Amino acid sequence: MEDYKYLELKDAISSINQKVSLIGIILEFGLPKKTRGTDWFCTVKIVDESYPKPGISINIFASSIEKLPRVLSLGDIIQLSHVVMKPHHGEVNAVFNKSFSAFALYEGKDGGNFLPYQYSSRYHPRDQDSKFISGLRKWVADFRPDEGPNSFLFLREMKEGERANLACKVLHVCEVSEHEWMVFVWDGTDSPPINIDSKLENERDNPLPLQLEPEPLPRDILCTFPTVGTVLRVIIDKGNEKHVLHLLGTGKWVKFLNILCEVHAGLWRGVLTGFTKLCYMSNENRLISACQKSYNARLSTELGRIPYWCFPWCSNITEVDYDNVPFVTLMDVLTCSKVTAKFKCIVRVVAAFPWQAEDFSHLGTYGIRLTIEDPTARIHAFLFAEDGEKFFDGYPSTNALTEKRNTLLGVEKEIEGAPRNPPWVQCCLKSYYLNRNNTWGSRHFRIFGTKHVG
Repeated sequence: MEDYKYLELKDAISSINQKVSLIGIILEFGLPKKTRGTDWFCTVKIVDESYPKPGISINIFASSIEKLPRVLSLGDIIQLSHVVMKPHHGEVNAVFNKSFSAFALYEGKDGGNFLPYQYSSRYHPRDQDSKFISGLRKWVADFRPDEGPNSFLFLREMKEGERANLACKVLHVCEVSEHEWMVFVWDGTDSPPINIDSKLENERDNPLPLQLEPEPLPRDILCTFPTVGTVLRVIIDKGNEKHVLHLLGTGKWVKFLNILCEVHAGLWRGVLTGFTKLCYMSNENRLISACQKSYNARLSTELGRIPYWCFPWCSNITEVDYDNVPFVTLMDVLTCSKVTAKFKCIVRVVAAFPWQAEDFSHLGTYGIRLTIEDPTARIHAFLFAEDGEKFFDGYPSTNALTEKRNTLLGVEKEIEGAPRNPPWVQCCLKSYYLNRNNTWGSRHFRIFGTKHVG
C-alpha cells in the first residue's frame, strides 16, 4: 500500500496533485471558518526534520466544526492520509478532502502514549505509526522554530486597525459575559497612548470605562499580574472558544499571527478572528528571555516604572511635594498590599466630572472626579476640598480654571470636538476606604500634594 507510506515534507512539496500520507509537528493552528457553502475548514502548518522551515500548510475541510481537528497543544503530532498536494500562490499546500482523507492527533510530548486523542472516521491505525511518532517526539524536544527578530511586534508597536503578529504571555483567561471570553496577555512593554475621542460633556451619562471587561477583575487575580507593562485584553470571536481556549493556558507564551488591534473607549484590545493563527513557541525562545530580561531591568531601575511614552520626561504643568519618592505604576497602586497608602505616579488625565470649570466647586469646596490612566491601568481619582485648593492654587476665575482644565485634558480650543491627547503629568495619590467593614471593597483614590502650574 504505497500511498500509506509517509513522505518527508521536503519530498511532498514536489508531489503536485498526488495523494500522499504525511506526519509532522503542528507549528501553527488557524481558527475554524465557514466555507461559502455548508462546510467548515481550518488550516494547520506542520514541520518535520526534513523541512523545519517554513513547513507545509494543510487545509482541512469537514462537514461540521466538531469534525475538524481539535488540537490540544501546539507542538502535537498530526498524521494525515490521502491528502492532495496543491500549488497555491507560489507555495505548495496539502488539501484534506472529507470524502477520502483521514487524520489522527497525538500528544507531542516525549513519553506520551501512542493512541490518538482524536481521529477522523476514515482513520486506520498501523503498527509502524509508533516508530514515526516516537522519532518526531525526540526531534521536537530540541526543535527551535524560526525566531527572526522582525517576525513579531511588541505591544508598544501596535497600530489601530492593523493586524499584527504578537508574542505574549497569557496571564489570565475568563468568561466576561455569556459565551464571551477574554484573554489577558502581556509582553512587558507599554502600549501606545491613544487619542481620546470622547467629548468632555459625555462623562456624566456615558463615562469612559475603567476597563474593557464589564466588571473589574477580582483583586486576587489582579495581584498576579506584572506591575509594569500593558496587559492587553484579547477578545475571542464567539464560536471559536472551544477550539482555542485550551491552547491559552495561564503562564504560557503564545505567538498570535494576524491578531486584529483595535481601540475601544481609548483602550487597546486585540481580537482573535477567523484570520488569526496560533503558533508554537518553545520555552527556550530567545524572545521570551529578552522580554523577561527587559522587564527585570525596568523593575530594578529608579525610573523603570515611568511610562515608556513620556521619556525623556513628562510635562511640567504639574508639580508634586514628594520629589524624593520613587514613581510607581497604577497597577502598583491597585495591587498594593495596604488598603491605605500614598503613591507618586505619572499619568494622563483622560476625563473629568463635572466637566465644566464653574462646577468644580460647590459652596466653596472642590469636588471633582478625574479619570487617570497609565500603560498599566485606568482608575478614578478624586480631587477634594483642600487638595483641590492646592491643585488649582485657590479659587481662580472660571476662565482660568477652564484654561487649566484644557491643558490637563488635552483640549484644543481652536478645534472643537477634536480628539484629545492629554499630556503625561506627575501626581500624588493616596488610597482610603469608605466602609470600615469592607475596606477593600470600598477603597477609593484621591489626588493630594499636587499643583497645576501650567
